[in-house]
Amino acid sequence: MDQVFELQYALDTFYFLICGALVMWMAAGFAMLEAGLVRAKNTTEILTKNVALFAIACIMYLICGYAIMYDGGWFVSSAIAPDSLVADALAAKAENGFDGDAVYSTASDFFFQVVFVATAMSIVSGAVAERMKLWSFLLFSVVMTGFIYPMEGSWTWGGQKVFGLYDLAEAGFVDFAGSGIVHMAGAAAALSGVIFLGARKGKYGPKGEARAIPGANLPLATLGTFILWMGWFGFNGGSVLKTSDVSNANAVALVFLNTNAAAATGAIGALLIARLKFGKSDLTMLLNGALAGLVAITAGPDTPTPLIASIIGLIAGVIVVFSILALDKIKIDDPVGAISVHGVVGFFGLMCVPLTNSDSSFSGQIIGAVTIFAWVFITSSIVWLALRATIGIRVTEEEEYKGMDVVDCGMEAYPEFTKQG
Repeated sequence: MDQVFELQYALDTFYFLICGALVMWMAAGFAMLEAGLVRAKNTTEILTKNVALFAIACIMYLICGYAIMYDGGWFVSSAIAPDSLVADALAAKAENGFDGDAVYSTASDFFFQVVFVATAMSIVSGAVAERMKLWSFLLFSVVMTGFIYPMEGSWTWGGQKVFGLYDLAEAGFVDFAGSGIVHMAGAAAALSGVIFLGARKGKYGPKGEARAIPGANLPLATLGTFILWMGWFGFNGGSVLKTSDVSNANAVALVFLNTNAAAATGAIGALLIARLKFGKSDLTMLLNGALAGLVAITAGPDTPTPLIASIIGLIAGVIVVFSILALDKIKIDDPVGAISVHGVVGFFGLMCVPLTNSDSSFSGQIIGAVTIFAWVFITSSIVWLALRATIGIRVTEEEEYKGMDVVDCGMEAYPEFTKQG
């Protein structure tokens, strides 16, 4: 029995780490997607942001984020005791026999969770691109990854009551892998930042009409989407938590299948709507459609049939196109469509869960979504306001015209193609 337990422990820990590595690879996907969808003069800066925010997320979650989210404390030593889960499992096995529950290294759990934090912060990066001061963004990253995200995570995956008042799980809130907890939270912070920043110069005409500002490198954006698509298998598949028995191995397989199906139908849904709306096959809408399908299924990839997952993805692909157009009409300037993909579609994904999961309810999903959005939006707004009142958050018009690469980084991503003199 001891050997069986040790083998299961080793397999589940290894599986957790591999899935965490897949999610970490999503950081490259966000970097490539955003670098492809911004103008050439802002490429180096957005790559700098993506690498730096990942490092900041890892540091802040280690210092206090994980402890806040899962232990209610403030320091890593109180939350990550490497052998605590093993010791508890061995004690339970000695008394009752091992029951097959997921047991894995706490350090692997931390690694898996920290890459989710970085994902939430990456969503903000693209939405505020091309006009935000680099160091203001990085300071916001410190607060977002060290406090704002861990607090809402403690009310959801952490199992703590919201300010001690109500329990989201008891209310019927279910979010399997983070359509709301990760994606909508990131979008809420992004929306707040975009509102305080304002639109890029030249984005809207004198009559308020939206003007297209094409990205510099669509091959990079496409590569980024495929990287995210691949990483999402770790994002959703790892959330099963284990794979060392038949039941959970089958669950992992279904999650992978549903994740892929939703992404595929999301892409096609967005492509068809773009063709009908614009008369052209818009690549950027196709890419955002695939991501929308992935975000939508993330809330509950474990319970739908592949057909239902495909329908959810298809609807998400349609929604994201109309959402991007609607936000443009109200002058919410989001260069990469992150608020629509992760926020609007994230909410849609949450509302799909009760269709196939009896543990959730529509009222519980709404309560959870409102709680997450309100907390992240309000706290983010406070941070943005504080930064604006002190060091400022937006570059000058002249700096925006020059490009963030030269202003913030002192180097260009494509120097051979830049006019000199």
